[in-house]
Amino acid sequence: MSQKQYRAVKYIRLSHSDDTDGESNSIVNQRRIIDNFLTSHPDIEAIDEKVDDGFSGILFNRPSFLEMMKSIKSGEVNCVIVKDLSRLGREYIETGRHLRQIFPAYGVRFIAIDDNIDTLSDSADDLLISVKSIINDAYCRDISIKTRSALDAKRRNGEYVGACPVYGYKKGEGNHNRLVMDEYPASIVRDIFRMKLEGMSAAKIAEALNDLCILSPIEYKRDRGLPHPKGGFADRQNSAWSATTIIRILKDETYTGTLIQGRQGTLNYKVRDLIDFPEKDRVRTENAHEAIVSLHDFDLVQKILRLDTRTAPGGDKVYVFSGILICGCCGNRMTRKTDRKKSGVYHYYYCPTGKKKGCTEAVMLKESHLMHCVLDSIKSHIAAVVSIDNLIAESDVQRAMIGLSKQYKMQIEDNERQLAQIRTFKSTLYEHMVSGLISKEDYKTLKADYSSDEGGERLRWMEHFKEDARLDRVGQEDGRTSHPKHQGSQQD
Repeated sequence: MSQKQYRAVKYIRLSHSDDTDGESNSIVNQRRIIDNFLTSHPDIEAIDEKVDDGFSGILFNRPSFLEMMKSIKSGEVNCVIVKDLSRLGREYIETGRHLRQIFPAYGVRFIAIDDNIDTLSDSADDLLISVKSIINDAYCRDISIKTRSALDAKRRNGEYVGACPVYGYKKGEGNHNRLVMDEYPASIVRDIFRMKLEGMSAAKIAEALNDLCILSPIEYKRDRGLPHPKGGFADRQNSAWSATTIIRILKDETYTGTLIQGRQGTLNYKVRDLIDFPEKDRVRTENAHEAIVSLHDFDLVQKILRLDTRTAPGGDKVYVFSGILICGCCGNRMTRKTDRKKSGVYHYYYCPTGKKKGCTEAVMLKESHLMHCVLDSIKSHIAAVVSIDNLIAESDVQRAMIGLSKQYKMQIEDNERQLAQIRTFKSTLYEHMVSGLISKEDYKTLKADYSSDEGGERLRWMEHFKEDARLDRVGQEDGRTSHPKHQGSQQD
């Protein structure tokens, strides 16, 4: 039995895109191919196995790959065996650097079984390795373009393509590309907005939630086994609510039902560092899911956040004019100052950077005087609103009077037409009798009808109707109701 000359590490890698290849590139199949190769090469002993499951071959900071390189640099192994060249990596520059510089520098033999590459023999042709590396790199580029295109199409269709929904939402059971409300955390989000509208600071809101032993977003997702971010702050255990978390929730437009995607991304498939994309390149979809807070409340909170409304050290409330008083000279925000004297405690507002910004004169506003001015202004505004309401009510009455006048006018015109027709018929009765169109008895009957009380009543009603209209018109011009009929309704 020959002595083992090479201490080898079996390196196995499987990316998410390789899952579509079926059994060919599976972990089990890669291990089987390498083991079968070792049975026919007694000079090689496999002393370790490194597996990177779910890692792209473009990057070389894979955890198991780094462990393998550590073993190589320490001299523990001097041979690397993979199923094919793409398992080592798909980025042709880094792959070539490892094969041409790093591995030879440490005396490492590299074997890619399916590609028939062995650096110990002439089979490791430099041109062949270069061509295969370029092909593997092009494969990654093609996959990246197709994936980006598919995700962009889903975003523009209003579908959710993120991995971890924001606190308060979860992926739909039947449709994973749609967000649905998670009722319990949604109620916490509503409470956060309510507390902010009531004047509480972000730090006070976080403190209140921690006092109630409510799990923070990351801890809630861990507790429920929901998808959550990993790395950075997300890896911290027993994370509590913080002011930063509260502000992030208060600024997230997702809670109004608007889905904004494509905020961050990478420049290309070879770079994994995230960059922020400009506002114009982001995909915005209105009414993509059910809203947790109303748009009115959200906009109001944004206005509050834009104000400098911090509480004083040890304080628990925000003062009335915090963040909204501006110096008329330099435009800076004014600061509240407390002056304690024997006669009492006085509060003032002044510009702390007035002299530096070129204010022509120092301005000190007493809080009590400012409060009176604001109250007087509010009262004047309320009085103006009441006056406007009265004017609107009077204009409504006038419009009603004008409509009634038009109705009277039309009725008068119709009655005058009927009276004129009656007079015409009456004047032609005698002519019709002489010409023989009607008999003498009919003439007497018809004449009596036209001259009866009905005709007289019609004439008398006509005159009364005209008087009604005249009185209403006079009342409209005087700005009051003059007609006895309307006076009676007012008294009633």
